[in-house]
Amino acid sequence: MKRLLLVLSAPSGGGKTTIAKKLLQVRKDLGYSVSATTRATRNGERDGEDYHFLSREEFERRRDRGEFLEWAEYGAQLYGTLKREIDRIFGEGRHAVLDIEIEGARQIRRNFPNSLQVFVLPPSADVLVERLKRRNTENPELLRKRLTHASEELAAVAEYDYAVVNEDLETAVDQVSAILDGKAEDRLISRQHDLPARIERLRRDVVKAAGKI
Repeated sequence: MKRLLLVLSAPSGGGKTTIAKKLLQVRKDLGYSVSATTRATRNGERDGEDYHFLSREEFERRRDRGEFLEWAEYGAQLYGTLKREIDRIFGEGRHAVLDIEIEGARQIRRNFPNSLQVFVLPPSADVLVERLKRRNTENPELLRKRLTHASEELAAVAEYDYAVVNEDLETAVDQVSAILDGKAEDRLISRQHDLPARIERLRRDVVKAAGKI
């Protein structure tokens, strides 16, 4: 079996991590690459399961030793994919899935030109705002910054191979699973002719929503 590297990206609140975890429940041929981060743990998170939680000093030391396949700074915190995570999953004979930020995905694209790159879109700005508020981890100022950054991130959709809308979780998971199986040509960016206009509307609405917070 050819082992594939599936990359999921989305603005914060887009649902990429939720989709990745659901995929793992329904596909035994898939392994999750646990990212490393310098941010603090959130309620219910476990080290080594949700993230490898590292101090900034330890993260930078590993980065300088070349242990990361990709890394990026986001929201004043560092995030990255350890090479050993991908090696572990491939060594088990499974596909690897990771949910990472835009800059990290660009690095993966350069290092793994045959990776499957999927951008997860929120169905609307209102849904995105509501998902972020439900986290209850950011004050209004940080939330505004998240949304402003989300608008910028949405412009990167054209760099990806596929795009799915995370309106209904089960449907989004089915679509990403079909992408893995090579049966989702309709989700190709090049086949979604209305996507540029949809993205432009979504970006405009996200900026408006940020201004109301």
